Amino acid sequence: MSAGFEAAEGGSDPGLSAVVSERRRLISLAYRLLGSMADAEDVVQETYARWYAMSREQQDAIVSPGAWLTKVAGRVCLDLLGSARARRERYVGEWLPEPVPGTAEWGDGRTGGTTAEPADPADRVTLDESVSMAFLVVLDSMTPAERVAFVLHDVFRFPFAEVAEIVGRSPVACRQLASSARRRVRGARGSATPVTPAAQRARVVRAFREAWEAKDLDALIGLLDPAAVAVGDGGGLASAMLHPVEGAERIARLLVDLAGQGPDITIAERTVNGQPGLVASADGAGLAVIAFEVAGDRITHIWAVRNPEKLRPWTAP
Repeated sequence: MSAGFEAAEGGSDPGLSAVVSERRRLISLAYRLLGSMADAEDVVQETYARWYAMSREQQDAIVSPGAWLTKVAGRVCLDLLGSARARRERYVGEWLPEPVPGTAEWGDGRTGGTTAEPADPADRVTLDESVSMAFLVVLDSMTPAERVAFVLHDVFRFPFAEVAEIVGRSPVACRQLASSARRRVRGARGSATPVTPAAQRARVVRAFREAWEAKDLDALIGLLDPAAVAVGDGGGLASAMLHPVEGAERIARLLVDLAGQGPDITIAERTVNGQPGLVASADGAGLAVIAFEVAGDRITHIWAVRNPEKLRPWTAP
């Protein structure tokens, strides 16, 4: 980070302290927009670099520094999303968002993704889901403009007039973009599918871990939805299936085969993007971070991230 940022972080200027306090929110926004914590950190660093490149007089003339920082970060993310599509075409195999850890372990359905419950139940669902792997995968299917408009308005509650300044379109156009994005989310989720309680999701994932460790093919098949889909991300740096695997039996047989290849691999229950997940490791090194989507008592999607560049936060020092 720039020297200016470091000075402000340790200084006593209340105005600059307020600017620095925006960092956590900017990281949260950029991660949801990009699906990469590393890229999110770069975006925030660039945003602060632009702030500190201005004179003190220019900074003082900005009525709402937080809004200014958000606008700049949103525009930088929009530019990155445009170039990301070209990079994805060169990516080896399937690309998945970078998983982020929560608390060390989960149990009884309590995960470490959120420490405080929003007052409004509707907000609780939105905030919880906006960082889940399932939600981020849907976001990645959107156009850059759809993603920015939807995340800024539906997740971070920005009015369309401010979203328009970031996206570079009219408020009416941004409203249409967000509406299109909502249809994508509803289509991926299934409007008739009720939300599975956290405790139930935890029980299903735990039963999956136990069946996997026991190499119990029948139990695994029973825990998987018949139309379940498993996606792996190795990025060409670790072995992973290059294409999604579909069907409960095919996925279960693949899992049993994998379990038989590594006798020293341990599987731990960890919070992955605010949801019950698993981490496979050997000798303290993370081999795979696995996220799940659960509907009722069945697993519908499995996302296994094996690209070591995305597993650095999961590797024990």
